Amino acid sequence: MKHILLAGAALASAAAPAWARDLTIEDVATLSRVGAPAISADGRWLVWQQRETDLAANRGRLDLWRLDLRTRGAKPEKLVAEADVNEAAPQFSRDGRTVYFQSDKGGEDAVWSVAVTGGAPTQLTHIPGGFSGFKVSPDDTKLLVWADRKPGAPGLEPAMVKKDPNAGSGRTYDQLFVRHWDTWSNGDRSQLFVLPLSAQGATGNGTPIVGDLIGDTPSKPFGGGEELAWSPDGKTIYFALREAGRIESTSTNLDIFAAPADGSAAPVNLTAENDGTDTLPTVSPDGKWLAYVSMARAGYEADRQVLKLRNLATGDVRALTEGWDRSVASIAWAPDGKSLFVTAQDTQEEPIFTVDAKSGKVTRLTQQGVVSAVLPTRTGAVFAMNSLIAPDDFYALTGEKVTRLTSVNAAKLAGIDMPKVDRFSFAGANGDTVWGYSVRPASLAADAKAPVAFIVHGGPQGSSNNSWSYRWNPAVFAGAGYAVVSVDFHGSTGYGQAFTDAIRNNWGGWPLEDLQKGLAAATSKFSYLDGANTCALGASYGGYMMNWIEGQWPDRFKCIVQHDGVFDARAMAYETEELWFDEWEHGGKTYYEDPEAFEKWNPVHHVTKWKTPQLVITSEKDFRIPYTQGLAAFTALQRRGIDSRLLVFPDENHWVLKPKNSMQWYGEVLGWLNKYTGK
Repeated sequence: MKHILLAGAALASAAAPAWARDLTIEDVATLSRVGAPAISADGRWLVWQQRETDLAANRGRLDLWRLDLRTRGAKPEKLVAEADVNEAAPQFSRDGRTVYFQSDKGGEDAVWSVAVTGGAPTQLTHIPGGFSGFKVSPDDTKLLVWADRKPGAPGLEPAMVKKDPNAGSGRTYDQLFVRHWDTWSNGDRSQLFVLPLSAQGATGNGTPIVGDLIGDTPSKPFGGGEELAWSPDGKTIYFALREAGRIESTSTNLDIFAAPADGSAAPVNLTAENDGTDTLPTVSPDGKWLAYVSMARAGYEADRQVLKLRNLATGDVRALTEGWDRSVASIAWAPDGKSLFVTAQDTQEEPIFTVDAKSGKVTRLTQQGVVSAVLPTRTGAVFAMNSLIAPDDFYALTGEKVTRLTSVNAAKLAGIDMPKVDRFSFAGANGDTVWGYSVRPASLAADAKAPVAFIVHGGPQGSSNNSWSYRWNPAVFAGAGYAVVSVDFHGSTGYGQAFTDAIRNNWGGWPLEDLQKGLAAATSKFSYLDGANTCALGASYGGYMMNWIEGQWPDRFKCIVQHDGVFDARAMAYETEELWFDEWEHGGKTYYEDPEAFEKWNPVHHVTKWKTPQLVITSEKDFRIPYTQGLAAFTALQRRGIDSRLLVFPDENHWVLKPKNSMQWYGEVLGWLNKYTGK
């Protein structure tokens, strides 16, 4: 698919005037963002939500767009785009004539419908207290809604709670989670309800589906409609849920349940035998097979996701991709039910593959780029894809032929030169092949050198892959005159499960060796890198690595940027919310059971070696790596007299998402780099 990316670049350069300039964060913050695509059953219409940035209001706003796939030369058109209203999550009716969507018109979310050819939308629900998402049944007669309500709620109507006028403001808890990601628990759970649906609307209080189960479905904080599925006949709902209780904060055991859509029986656990994660239930077109992904090891959130098939008549289960050393990220059945489209990370890319439903044979369909959504059609698929130098757009796949369908940001990117991306590999820790990339600024003269921004990814089970980002965007750093180098150290994903597993009990070992060797390899290979003028940056695990580098590699960098990084492993073990992650990474025991495992790679023990100027960034709503870790690191820097600066966002979580905050983040980070590289 290399020709697609080159074609996109050629399109941009052809439109670029002589005064072509570099990319800035102001450009990125105002780009349109496509997402949540849906396609009609006959393959004619593509509809998606598109986010536009309202800088004045410091937020994004969503509209619905459509594209006629059968008309040659058709251009995207707005379908529903009311000012100051969010229209999102489009879904098609069975006949492809109607689009259902979620809208906050009037101040509270509701399900609406509109003809795909346009017209006045119709409001279908009036749900007091709002809801989070919905899925229409395949026969258009029922509406599945998920909403936060008290466990065991008999319907969607929020319970009336009488408050003692003399009560204090304190909250009480008897077990974890007391907070999760960026929210304190108030006892509500994401639960499922079914309402009857007609052209006139979906009325009633809803029939509860989860029964006596206590947990969140979809899962929190990131689960969505991909964790829920209707059977083709509309009689059964499949959903993923991790049962709550005292073990919730230490358990990755999502199970897949089946429940009758009329609420006539309790849900049945279909994956009770597996204590690892089971999720992404996806029913075959004929209703005979349930596809899903499964992790074998309990307590490990980054285990390999194997594609499995369950015979819904017999209960027999087959592991379809057991022999394929890649982790399945998404699932979609081909219309004929003979194969499945999946995505999976592979060596800094995330392509589309097909998996034969009988043999399990895997065939790669795309090459470069990260595919973010796949919609099977009778002739192939429509998909969304992005790369390091291009935000998401839509493409059509027919056989091996790929056709670009949209250039959503062509006008906004006209006149902007994108950087050049170079891949490289080297022998890292243990002699293993390790991959990385280097990004060369577009405006850099042929014989010039650029200061280096050495960016370390988070996760740690993640990847510095060929993807567009709105938070840590290499093209923005390149636009500011920095060459970016990133290395997929041991622990990264897309290279086989053993490589991913290698970071366990090894946080400051092989990964640091890979980073040291990788930076040396890149600066030796690419003459445009000014290796002597380099700053290191990282967030989350990458932020941990910045604190570790301060004590273990203190003379290499002109400056450091540390965002949401672990400073003290002991405090982190007791302060974070998803305990399974921290405990698995350090051997599977609690801190008090095996303190040595946590202390072995603890940055706090090496503060006496710290000397590199550091910018510390943290957020008050970050409960994953609480802001106290950032405050502690800043205190250490200040007490040692090291030039340092602290940036705290009161309204952000583990990620910086608001447009103005994002621009402030880049301003501070690039300002810090400029100060120490002399740029």
